[in-house]
Amino acid sequence: MSNYQQIVPIANKIIKKYDLCDHCLGRLFSRQLHLASNRRLGKKLNSNTSQKCYICRGLFEGLNYFQRLMLEESADYVFASFSVGAIVKPSIIDRDDFIRSQYRLRGIDGIKTDITGELARRFSRKTKRAIDRLDSEITFTVNLKNESCQLRSKSITISGRYVKTQRGYPQKQESCKNCLGKGCRICDFHGIVKFESVEGVISKALFRRFGGTVAKFTWIGGEDRSSLVLGSGRPFFAKIQNPLRRHARLEKVSDGPIRVENLRIVSKSPKYIRFRSSVSIKVCAESPIDSEGLKRLKELATCPVAVYDKSGRRVEKRIFDVRYRKKTDRVFTMLIKAEGGLPIKRFVAGDDVNPGVSKVLGTPCTCQRFDFLDIIDAL
Repeated sequence: MSNYQQIVPIANKIIKKYDLCDHCLGRLFSRQLHLASNRRLGKKLNSNTSQKCYICRGLFEGLNYFQRLMLEESADYVFASFSVGAIVKPSIIDRDDFIRSQYRLRGIDGIKTDITGELARRFSRKTKRAIDRLDSEITFTVNLKNESCQLRSKSITISGRYVKTQRGYPQKQESCKNCLGKGCRICDFHGIVKFESVEGVISKALFRRFGGTVAKFTWIGGEDRSSLVLGSGRPFFAKIQNPLRRHARLEKVSDGPIRVENLRIVSKSPKYIRFRSSVSIKVCAESPIDSEGLKRLKELATCPVAVYDKSGRRVEKRIFDVRYRKKTDRVFTMLIKAEGGLPIKRFVAGDDVNPGVSKVLGTPCTCQRFDFLDIIDAL
């Protein structure tokens, strides 16, 4: 006896007691028969489809409405692949489970899987986009309880470098006061209202190219508002949430004294990058220091510098080279090549940094200004 002949008596028992639509009836047996279409099998098995389906209550008849919602939600997006999720009333799930349990039907897709699969197939035929359940570029969540549809676009990550040739520009932009950076209508869902910083300039350029809402930055080191960033620039990574477009021409960005170069799409932000910085530091000492005293600064390149954070955790940073130039008996400049992450102001003052400039010279010192002449990553 064929598999089809075996399932006919069970199907007849079910439809004699319960009215089921072609989709729901066919789903109960299609996997056993290795068939792709639940509806076609259900139509072949069904003898009465005049009543509303016991399981889905006619839900499959209204899927065209949700397909239209998906098309409307995705109209502004450029994408190659998608997936569909669904929120279904618990009562529908319960009735589906009850039928499968009562007739001991195992290894069968649940009704939610059937609904999302049917919507995905219809949307794919309409748009010629590929279904990708594991790593889709956009994801639809269709809510069949309140008849709505939400779309989430997979984030993209951009890497690049920026140069800052004028003082007075902070690295980070102040968050929107209304949403604290999460994104709201006041800030156009960007998390920031103004674009008056390095972060603001880069964000504005990326939003113009890719669309999207919030841009989350991973900075490879940082600097003061008054610091310059020269040479090849400071590396950064920016993750754009909910982008409208996934590909764009990544040209150089020039906005006043801020220049952004080497923009490219990468798979993700790295957890950690080791890098070296060449830093020019202007130092003011509390007591006069002669040229012989300044020679002690060379000691800083002979041993690791211990840096302690607020919790007392200790990390070591290396200084590879120290040069200096005396300006007055209390003011001098230092040019150091150091491992990235050395807190410059604390290093000069000796604030939970040992050894620091103040300790080596034997007098309190303060950092008046510091500039990054170059940043070289990947030690």
